[in-house]
Amino acid sequence: MNFDLATYYPIFLYLLVIVGFAVSALIAAHCIGPKKRTAVKLMPYESGMDPIGTARQRFDVKFYLIAILFLVFDVELLFLYPWAVVAYRESDRAYALAEGLRPIVFWEMVVFLGTLGVAYVYAWRKGVFQWR
Repeated sequence: MNFDLATYYPIFLYLLVIVGFAVSALIAAHCIGPKKRTAVKLMPYESGMDPIGTARQRFDVKFYLIAILFLVFDVELLFLYPWAVVAYRESDRAYALAEGLRPIVFWEMVVFLGTLGVAYVYAWRKGVFQWR
């Protein structure tokens, strides 16, 4: 294998220009930018709203349940997308499922989706999605 570093010089030069621009922009913003330290600028910023109360405020358990359910159903997509891409490729291409494995993997995904469906219905019946 012939490895010639000269073919990568434009990439290295481009990388050097990008890093140089980023560093120079940060230095220029620090040196040229205004430096007035007012009470409003030093106040914590939270989603465009003024912070009210203490940072140690307790959250309702419903908030955490919704967050966990979001993660569960979001992770579902992480499993579905690679399966959908690989499952229906032609067999002669790399990373394709063998013909004998396709029905097995399909039914595994049906069981997976069924389990998630049962979990969704269970959470719905328990009233997790109702915010009081």
